[in-house]
Amino acid sequence: MNALRLRRAAVAVAAAAALPFSLAACSDSGSDTRSEAGAEASAPAAQENTPTTGTATATAADGPFGPGCASVPKDGAGSFDGMAKDPVATAASNNPALSTLVAAVKQAGLVDTLNNAENITVFAPTNDAFAKIPKADLDKVLADKDMLTKILTYHVVGQKLTPKQLENGSFETLQTGTLTTEGSGEAYTVNDSSKVVCGNVPTANATVYIVDTVLMPK
Repeated sequence: MNALRLRRAAVAVAAAAALPFSLAACSDSGSDTRSEAGAEASAPAAQENTPTTGTATATAADGPFGPGCASVPKDGAGSFDGMAKDPVATAASNNPALSTLVAAVKQAGLVDTLNNAENITVFAPTNDAFAKIPKADLDKVLADKDMLTKILTYHVVGQKLTPKQLENGSFETLQTGTLTTEGSGEAYTVNDSSKVVCGNVPTANATVYIVDTVLMPK
């Protein structure tokens, strides 16, 4: 009987000694599980809070942008790739939407001036922009070479301008006047009235911003 009691007592002591270790092991396992669950739960939150770069900003910085770009030919000399290979007056002549501007440049004798210039920016009015001018007034301007030259050179800035520079800019033109720009993303205006419809278009010697209104020297 004494021997049996001793064995039972030994088993009870061993069990009591093992109990804290079992509880500790269970506690550690639960803690690890909760930690892993917490890490998984925090991962989506971290991803949601990660800042992303806006598509419009990236596009504006990296290449042509704006609703008017959809009318530019997809291939050939008048495409963006084609225009990038030619000097600006030649490049514009291959874009159907700029045919009135090209005719005016030829009338003013500015083709070589623009093609031979280095690192310039041209704000190029579309055919629709010229169509806003009453025909009688437009014919008068086209017939006056000095006036035409002043108007056309007012659309040219003697440096390549990035979209970032247009956000709040003031630039001297080749006509020696000043034009102002403002905006952000893909929306920019020149002189508070003329909107950029297709911007940041590269040519061999210039950056072109196609605008919807003819700019008049101030």
